[in-house]
Amino acid sequence: MTNSHANRVAVVTGASSGIGEAAARRLAASGAAVALIARRTDRLETLAKEIEADGGTALVLAADVADAEAMRAAAAEVEAKLGRADLLFNNAGVMLAAPIDELATDDWQRMIDVNLTGLMNAIGAFVPHLVASSAEKGVADLVNTSSIGAQAVFPSFAVYVASKAFVTHLSKNLRADLGPKGVRVAAIEPGLVETELQGHVTDAGALQWLDGARESLTWLKPEDIAETVAFLTSLPARVNLQQVTVMPTAQV
Repeated sequence: MTNSHANRVAVVTGASSGIGEAAARRLAASGAAVALIARRTDRLETLAKEIEADGGTALVLAADVADAEAMRAAAAEVEAKLGRADLLFNNAGVMLAAPIDELATDDWQRMIDVNLTGLMNAIGAFVPHLVASSAEKGVADLVNTSSIGAQAVFPSFAVYVASKAFVTHLSKNLRADLGPKGVRVAAIEPGLVETELQGHVTDAGALQWLDGARESLTWLKPEDIAETVAFLTSLPARVNLQQVTVMPTAQV
């Protein structure tokens, strides 16, 4: 593993499992000091110990991205203990499904709170770090986790995929504000990835579709997305991959 992220301070939200956990491990392995943000303290502490046992640096920050004050406090702690962040992997998210006429309004609100408000809370807390870090180091990265759902239609997933369309379009527009300040912005749009997200789904029709997809094709692993994050944030500062779709080979 190269030290392509040496002297960088990376913040990963949703770091307690799946893509976030894999990305934290990958960035730490290539030299970044990694701040781990999620609600499950026990999972974060285990991950931090494993990163440190492998020679890396990790900071545990138990916080809910939906809580703006908690995210601002996390940003202050990152700066105090690791230094100013120059890489934010804005990855926390939740996927819930049901036909829209079932009016699962609590689920709608949860996805809005995490996938939209949580995304913006992290941006609000850490973008000042990224802008200042770019001025100092010559590079900074904001990477947002979207989904292939931002480009496609999936029955029973309307609110989820709409939230991810927000992520993709927001990311494109943030480049207009942040690109001139040296901050690269990217949206990663994964297809089917084996993570805990599928475990949140309770709708029978959606579960049947997911089970069928699992039987018919080989899904991506979280490590595949982590490798993508590591690649695009290790490119020369002049290069910004603004939108990266990562699909299982057999998923159409």
